[in-house]
Amino acid sequence: MRAGEEAILRDIVLVGGGHSHVGVLRQFGRRPLPGVRLTVICTDTHTPYSGMLPGYIAGHYSYDQVHIDLRRLAMFAGARFFRDEVVGLDRERRRVLCRDRPPLSYDLLSINIGSTPRLDGVAGAAEEVLPVKPIRRFNERWLALLQRVCGHPGGTTIAVVGAGAGGVELTLAMQYRLRRELQALGRGPDELRLHLFSADREILSTHNARVRRTFERVLAERGVVVHRHAEVSSVSHLQLATRSGEYLSADEIIWVTQAGGAGWLRDTGLSLDSGGFILVSDTLQTVSDPLVFAAGDCAAMIDVPLEKAGVFAVRQGRPLAENLRRSLMAMPLRRYRPQARWLALISTGDRRAVASRGAVCAEGAWVWRWKDRIDRRFMAGFQDLPPIDEPAAPLMPAISLDASETAQARAAAAIRCGDVAPVAATLLRQVVRMLRAHNCGEVWLGLEDGEHAAILQVPPGKAMVQTLASCGAFIDDPWLFARIAANDALDDIFVLGAEAYSASIVATLPAGLDDKVEDTLFQLLSGAAEVFTGTDCVLAGARAVWGPELALGFAVNGLIGAQLTGVMGKGSMRPGEVLILNKPIGSATLLAAHRRLRATGRWIDAALRSMLQSNRLAASCLNTYAASACTRISALGLHGQLLAMTRRAGVAVELDLNALPVLVGAAETAALGFPSRRPADRSCTSRTPSASDPACRHPKHALLFDPETSGGLLASVPPETAEACLQALRALGYPRATSVGRVLPAGQGPEPILLKL
Repeated sequence: MRAGEEAILRDIVLVGGGHSHVGVLRQFGRRPLPGVRLTVICTDTHTPYSGMLPGYIAGHYSYDQVHIDLRRLAMFAGARFFRDEVVGLDRERRRVLCRDRPPLSYDLLSINIGSTPRLDGVAGAAEEVLPVKPIRRFNERWLALLQRVCGHPGGTTIAVVGAGAGGVELTLAMQYRLRRELQALGRGPDELRLHLFSADREILSTHNARVRRTFERVLAERGVVVHRHAEVSSVSHLQLATRSGEYLSADEIIWVTQAGGAGWLRDTGLSLDSGGFILVSDTLQTVSDPLVFAAGDCAAMIDVPLEKAGVFAVRQGRPLAENLRRSLMAMPLRRYRPQARWLALISTGDRRAVASRGAVCAEGAWVWRWKDRIDRRFMAGFQDLPPIDEPAAPLMPAISLDASETAQARAAAAIRCGDVAPVAATLLRQVVRMLRAHNCGEVWLGLEDGEHAAILQVPPGKAMVQTLASCGAFIDDPWLFARIAANDALDDIFVLGAEAYSASIVATLPAGLDDKVEDTLFQLLSGAAEVFTGTDCVLAGARAVWGPELALGFAVNGLIGAQLTGVMGKGSMRPGEVLILNKPIGSATLLAAHRRLRATGRWIDAALRSMLQSNRLAASCLNTYAASACTRISALGLHGQLLAMTRRAGVAVELDLNALPVLVGAAETAALGFPSRRPADRSCTSRTPSASDPACRHPKHALLFDPETSGGLLASVPPETAEACLQALRALGYPRATSVGRVLPAGQGPEPILLKL
């Protein structure tokens, strides 16, 4: 999200985070196209660079050195990042179908998802082997293999199926790393035995004879057994068989061959080749749909057969970005012409490498250093991003619009220049129909009836609990944002020991073409409705207004017994009770750092997972274990909420800074000065330790004032039930639930909140 963007006129959706798409993101970050919204959908936040993976496996690079942070890169590009798996396309309605989230509309679509192991032709392979592709998930598989080999008593036999450059390089990298690990454990490196299987007569069949001889020598020197003419026909109980009748028992079987297109592509109606790869022209458009592009290993050019090599995916990034622009601007597309020969630098695992290009072959440590410089320079282009607030690049010409769209764009510009105004009722009705909302329970009139108000009946013997909440968008995914914001609004109900009953929403939407606004509203309401439905809370009403930035407001009603038993207010703490916090703190500092490209994607992933977790079960658990007082960590921060509780109860508290559960990365971003804003209620920060107090230098001190959204619950629990309560919370899915302090009588010190170091 970048403040000041023009109205949304077109959507480009990038499916996958492969080498071509990271190039597209970088190009759009450097040269944005006004009116175009870019969205990337990927199953993983960090995507590996294939050129450095062997070095990572060999132990020469760290994880971060070989992975591109897609969340961070998307933020730089002004793109939305949706973490999900694409499972299909609805090309007629121009929608991307995802596994866990609502469908997403597009004007242009690009697919760069790599290849998928084709194991169906080899009996038993799908159950027994460890496929290398898709490489985006290789890290978890490699770490598991490393742990198994190091923990395996006695000898270990590993078979690598596939003797192209990838298989040979992987074999040598694994051998180098595993032998060193075994030596460090005091075990003999010769415990490790590696076998390389080639279906052809030669290894590295696409390279020249000198390169092949060089690697044959290296493999022989390293004791790797090479099996030629050895196409694997079946795998059973970690034993593989070849068509020539050879058998080998192995502890691990690594599959580096026979990759094909993803299975869901078959149902898209796109033209595919015999391997299941998407057929594209030299403009990288699919031959069957000009609105769909494809690049990298998942694509196959109809005129120029290409080897599945990372060099082509990288080189396709720039022409792909340019043609996506040109397509929206109604300009002729440019042709991508792959080079006839390319330089391959293939490592031998031990900081040496072999250069291969045409008939050229060179070997040595200097080749590795050359490769290392090239790879590091490539990665620096995605890691050393300029600050997000520096001046934008010169704007491109306007995209092509028809007469109706031009009128809508002018109306959108007028809205952005004026005051907040209601969104057209027809758009809201369309979205409500898409949601298939239905009244239930005691809701007599509600959202599906098209009324501005709802009629609900309060059940006999119940009292009504009401709350209001509002939240500006802090993440670029409207569906994810709405789910977190809905959780945040519901917490005010749960914290009092009540159950949610009904909710109404006011959505503030940036202007754009009608279909773009409709899609954003659909994503928002779908996300909120999913959360409300999961807590048996009916979405009874919805309104939408125009505004400069995406935001949500909620009115939520809850029900509690008319006798008000089990109410956990803020002012009921008693001396001697234990303070329990069920979720870690630090989301605001992480999100603020993310907006300035100073947080890693996995830190943000962890923060979002925490914010998405409902406190409903935690509140019920705290009530069960006789919590006397409870509050949620909100915009006031932990310190502000504690201060309000102590004032109302007339007590003091001792807070153990070392015990506070903190989100990963939060201490680091807080030390950098994020977030820049203080809690909304400054009166709650008036009693803080002076700068000379040692507590101020504690790495968690700044996080006491972190304004949270959908944070945890803080409760005071009798000491005799505290430990059982903590165990119950952890069993319910709150693994970071922690005792963070205790309640003291008033007057225990100069401040009501005593910080323990």
